[in-house]
Amino acid sequence: MRGNILERILESYKPLIAIPIIITIIALAIFLTNGLQQGIDLKGGSIAVLQLEKPVSQSELKDTIINGLKIDEVTIKSSTNNQTTVEIGGEVDVEKLKESLGGIASIQSFRSVGPVLSQEALRQVYYALAFAFLFMSITIFIIFRNFVPSMAVIFAALSDIVIAIGGMSLFGIPLSMASVGAILMLIGYSVDTDILLTTRVLKRREGSITDRAIDAIKTGFTMAGAAIGAMVVLYIVVIFLMPSAQVLSEIAAVLIIGLVADVLATWLMNLGILRWYMEARR
Repeated sequence: MRGNILERILESYKPLIAIPIIITIIALAIFLTNGLQQGIDLKGGSIAVLQLEKPVSQSELKDTIINGLKIDEVTIKSSTNNQTTVEIGGEVDVEKLKESLGGIASIQSFRSVGPVLSQEALRQVYYALAFAFLFMSITIFIIFRNFVPSMAVIFAALSDIVIAIGGMSLFGIPLSMASVGAILMLIGYSVDTDILLTTRVLKRREGSITDRAIDAIKTGFTMAGAAIGAMVVLYIVVIFLMPSAQVLSEIAAVLIIGLVADVLATWLMNLGILRWYMEARR
């Protein structure tokens, strides 16, 4: 029964190609409209972990720091077990921060990133993403040596990344070293599933195109389901049990968005383009 449903869906594949394309265009529009927040490690600033000495709300703590340092950009990132992580825009002297707290909290740890270092880090991020995508594209062309299937894989990976970045813009997930690592992981995962699909459908000869596609879908959905499930569990555990580990929640959130996007890009767009190509070649 399930195979018959998949066969009927795959036989009317051409309209399905438009779904990930439309979602990619929407994600690109969201990114161009809202932009991306940047983490402290990319825009510069200071991060302090504070131990609260008395009960105080996040808004009161924020106002105290703003009034003491005369700085508008202060963000309370997480708070648990009387410990609070605070991000402060711009370079801050640790002694001035200690004075501004006025006995409300003590500083457990402090880290500051200057503008020169942050600009260099941002430049390295752009280089990493560009080179990762470039070498991935070259590898795909070497493997398949066929223009249309290779471009289908590259377009699917690009769609995956654009949707992930659009999701980051929509949900306010900052661009940081951690989220960049998640995006690089998505490039690898997307190429992995696309190569699985293209190899099964293009290079195998047993069965029909639909049979080979269904076989690839079963394997791909098992991989995607396991990966998405693991990231959802990680995100829930961090949010409810370890709110101080915000970096992990950001990585998990980016991967969840990207993995869902990969399902659409691989099994609707890439598969549709492959079927179209093979039928036209016949």
